[in-house]
Amino acid sequence: MSYLKVSVIGTGHLGSIHTKLWKENPTTKLLGIFDVSRVRAAELSQKYDCIHFQTLNQAIEESDALIIAVPTINHFEVALKCIEKGKHCLIEKPITSTYEQALKLNLLAKEQNVKIQVGHVERFNPAMAALNKLDVHPLFIEAHRLSQFKPRATDVSVIHDLMIHDIDIVLSLIKSPIKQIDANGVAVLTENPDICNARLTFENGAVANLTASRISATQMRKMRIFQKEAYISIDFAKPNLEIFRILDEGNLPQDSLIPATMLGSIEAGLRNKNIFLEKPNLPILNAIDEEQKAFADAINNNTPVPVSGEDAAEALKIAEQISLIISKQINKN
Repeated sequence: MSYLKVSVIGTGHLGSIHTKLWKENPTTKLLGIFDVSRVRAAELSQKYDCIHFQTLNQAIEESDALIIAVPTINHFEVALKCIEKGKHCLIEKPITSTYEQALKLNLLAKEQNVKIQVGHVERFNPAMAALNKLDVHPLFIEAHRLSQFKPRATDVSVIHDLMIHDIDIVLSLIKSPIKQIDANGVAVLTENPDICNARLTFENGAVANLTASRISATQMRKMRIFQKEAYISIDFAKPNLEIFRILDEGNLPQDSLIPATMLGSIEAGLRNKNIFLEKPNLPILNAIDEEQKAFADAINNNTPVPVSGEDAAEALKIAEQISLIISKQINKN
C-alpha cells in the first residue's frame, strides 16, 4: 500500500504537535522533519523515528506534502519553494505575512495543481463542526478570544495571532461582503497591538463585534450568535454548544437528534411561544488531528480542502485592514 509521505518544516510548538500527530496517523507516513535549529530537529527525528533532513530542498524533493510551521514571516518563502516543486501544503495560520503574498501563493497553487490548506484549526473544533450542521443566519455575532501572554507569538499582532481565528469563522458564517470596519487597539507589552476590538458591518446588515487580547489573566474562546428567534452560544475551549430557540407553543423539536429542554414561555401577540435549549453531545476530538486527516483525505481523494488558501487570504485581508486602522490611530497619538 502506498502512503502519503508527509514532512514537517519547523519544530517549534505547533511543529512538534504536528510531528507527533502525523506519526500516529495510520493512513500516512511521517517521512521527516527539517528545521534551521539542527539540535531540535535531531531530537524530534530520533523521538519519532523519522528522517532529519539536512536541507529544506531535500525535505521538499522527497515528500508528497509539507506541513509549514515556521514563523509567519517565513511562510511565503517556504511555501513558494514547496508549491513550485508541485507539493501540497498545510500552512499554519496566518497563511502569509501579507495579503499580496497569499494571492501569489494561491495563484501558483492553481497553476501547479496542488492543494493549500491553512491551519485555522478552530474550524475543526467539535463545537464548530456541530454548528455547521445547523441552519445559521447570523444578524449579530460577538466573540471574545483572550489569552495569557506567550512570548512565542510576538512576531505578529494579536489580530494576526488570535483574532484571525474569529475573522475566519465569521466570514464562513456570514455570506456577504463587508461594508465597514471600525477598530481600536493598544500595544502594551510588544511593538504590535496586544489587545484589539473590531466591529465588522456587512452589506446584508449583519454585524460582528470581535475582541482579542493576549495580555489577559484568564483564557477565553467564546462566540455568541444572534439570529431571528435563536441565540447560539459557543465555548471553543470546553468545547460546548448551546442553542436557544423560540418556537410556537407545542412545537417541541422532537424530530431533532439534539436533546431539547423547555426553559419557559413568552407571549408574542396573539400566540404563545416557548424557549427551548438544545445542547448537542459533542465528541471528544483533537482539532489538529482532524485538520490533518482532512488535509490527507483531500489529497488522496482529490477533493477540496475544508479551509482553502482563498479562505485564509480573505481572513488575512480583513486582519490587515484592521491593523491599518489601528496603526493610523497609534501614529496620531
